[in-house]
Amino acid sequence: MARKAAIITGSATGVGAATARMLAEKGWNVAINYTKSQKEAGEVSAACQKLGADTIVVQADVASDADCRRLVDEAVKKFGRLDAVVNSAGTTKFVNHRDLDGLSAEDFARIFAVNATGPYLMARAAAPHLKKAGKAAIVNVSSLGGLRGSGSSIAYGASKAALNALTISLGRVLGPEIRVNAVCPAFIQGRWLKDNLGDELYEQMKKQTEANNPLKMAPTPEDVAAHICWLIEGAHLMTGQIISIDAGQSIAGPTGHTPPKKAEAAAAAR
Repeated sequence: MARKAAIITGSATGVGAATARMLAEKGWNVAINYTKSQKEAGEVSAACQKLGADTIVVQADVASDADCRRLVDEAVKKFGRLDAVVNSAGTTKFVNHRDLDGLSAEDFARIFAVNATGPYLMARAAAPHLKKAGKAAIVNVSSLGGLRGSGSSIAYGASKAALNALTISLGRVLGPEIRVNAVCPAFIQGRWLKDNLGDELYEQMKKQTEANNPLKMAPTPEDVAAHICWLIEGAHLMTGQIISIDAGQSIAGPTGHTPPKKAEAAAAAR
């Protein structure tokens, strides 16, 4: 049987790179996409080829409709088919949520263009080919910030909330041939957060994450990639779903309230 083919945006590093390698190991051909990280994209491509995959590396900005259409066209030309799209490309600006002047209109526009508009443009460009393949999948890499209004900035959380709504809408209109779902990680180990937070704050947040969530874990890109691959290959009855994969961080908190001694005594007297 012909190998299935996937496009993974933002796949030079992080979750996107881990997903590309994992799909290659599972017998898929993969299109590697990057905007600036050409060297890393080449390394991911080489790793996938060693796993038996045919690959193509395409520089494209998902905020550009023309680039999205070109990325899809080049992948289909290379592989002759398209069975999955993983929208992993993302951007942000690290700004304290209380600092309302820390984000400009241009910041908001760019973050939304990459994180929300980009997945829409990719889905639109890929839809005819995915429908032709049948039993196809789109997986959007969202964030717990989109569910909780948290994250690296207000613009980031809002853009991921928009991506979650987009996931539901596309799930409605692209079935039955295409399933559309989103994963919402929280803290993910890796270079992206380390580069933006600095080593000391990164390690502090990692330890805090491991201490405070029920599973006592700080997920890796490979952890997230495994769930993405399951949504592509195994979740045949799921579409339009927004799935937290955060080691339970979204439910972390006190299990109940222990009343003061006086309240306990009053309750006993009654």
